[in-house]
Amino acid sequence: MAIVDGLIALFSSWQAVLFTILGTLIGLIGGAVPGLSSGAMISLLIPVTFYMGPLPALAMIYAVSKSSDFGGSIPAILFNTPGTPQASATQIEGFPLTQQGKQGKALRTAVIASAQGDFFSELLLIFGASFLAVYAARLGPPEFVAVYLCAFIVIGSLLGKSLITGMLSVILGLILSLVGTDPITAGERFTFGNFHLLDGFGLVPVLLGVFVLSEVFEKVGERFSANASAAIAGTPKSRDDSRLTWPEYKRIFPTICRSQVIGSGVGILPGLGSVVASFVAYSEAKRTSKTPETWGKGEIEGIAAAEASNNATSGSNLIPLLTLGIPGSTSAALLAGVMLIHGVEIGPRVFQTSYELIYGLFAAGLLCILTYLVVGYWGAAHLGRMIAKIPAQVVYPIIFLTCYIAVYATEQEVFDMVLITIFGLLGFLMKKIGMSPPAFIIAFILGPGLEETLRQTFLLSDDGLLFFLQRPVALVFFGLGAIALILRARTQVRNSRKERAA
Repeated sequence: MAIVDGLIALFSSWQAVLFTILGTLIGLIGGAVPGLSSGAMISLLIPVTFYMGPLPALAMIYAVSKSSDFGGSIPAILFNTPGTPQASATQIEGFPLTQQGKQGKALRTAVIASAQGDFFSELLLIFGASFLAVYAARLGPPEFVAVYLCAFIVIGSLLGKSLITGMLSVILGLILSLVGTDPITAGERFTFGNFHLLDGFGLVPVLLGVFVLSEVFEKVGERFSANASAAIAGTPKSRDDSRLTWPEYKRIFPTICRSQVIGSGVGILPGLGSVVASFVAYSEAKRTSKTPETWGKGEIEGIAAAEASNNATSGSNLIPLLTLGIPGSTSAALLAGVMLIHGVEIGPRVFQTSYELIYGLFAAGLLCILTYLVVGYWGAAHLGRMIAKIPAQVVYPIIFLTCYIAVYATEQEVFDMVLITIFGLLGFLMKKIGMSPPAFIIAFILGPGLEETLRQTFLLSDDGLLFFLQRPVALVFFGLGAIALILRARTQVRNSRKERAA
């Protein structure tokens, strides 16, 4: 089996194993820091991957993205402050349990549900991605143009505060991806005579600026409520208050199974993400519950639903990346950036050109799940209280300095330090006006791919845009994009009417 080859590739490299475990711990700690997103953590680590082999680099980044999904639930349960946006659903039921002295039960429910949902999603990735890649490899440039455009429409319409701001985020990312040298004519584009821009904007200063520095700017002057005194934790009354009993696990098992399917399905669709998955699964579990009156007061079934679906997106997010070259989430887009840095081809041919590397990455995902299950089951509460003692006034200045050190160490260019500042301010401004930094980054990374396939399409035929009418698969993707656009516009109009009526 291919995954056996992946396990051999992983455990044949002590560096890959070490950085998988290290990435898992970094993700847990970073996820437990309120306001520090997985995108910010990964962006900080990308400069480090320049000095690593492809498998250790990809394994560490993948592990950070997976374990941070669970890590965000730690402060949500203990301090009523979600470490990541997707942990907001966990917070609803988790913090009431902490007030009752059942924080141990809540945390262990969260880690078990997270690991089970993550494992299901990883199996779906391992056995489903290569199967889909066989069919995706048969697609030509016109079909990939349609896939790109469909993905941009879906991502822009869903990730922005509104349809307009979301699409503007995508358009801005596409425009900035054109800066540099024309790949065919070798002419300069939008460089304004600056030789530093001949290769375009560097990926590292863009990522660190938009994701990390903008977070620092946003948090300046703010104080976190997540501190040791914020949690009104009760005292456990019995041994069962600090563990998940077998009868309780049997009761929530069907909810976990249903939620991991929801999470995996949502994860495959580009742009929706784990926040949508966690709230959809939570709402569905509450709707089908036999005791809806206990929800909102500390129901472990709600924690299980939110966490299983939340983590089930992590593996399935990679399916569109590895089969179509379209990242399904911000973390997948950043992983794609690391793959490009190490010369790994993105798309269906990756299973042929980088067979051992990809299955080694899948094996690293399994090791990551096992690691955060063990660490989270016995150490989550201790980790949460340790993080709570570190004031934001200490964390964010360190992150600020780390950004500039990392971006300068990459190319030793002062110009990159100017770029990171510009993109940090851009990311801050985008958040203030409702634009979407993740949509911007995904478009920025995928822009060259869209340009390449579009030019190849026009070289194949002199019919121009009419050539797409002769490609049924391309028309299907164009149709899906149009439907997504119409549905989003319809929903937005309906919501605005309700607000006016209210």
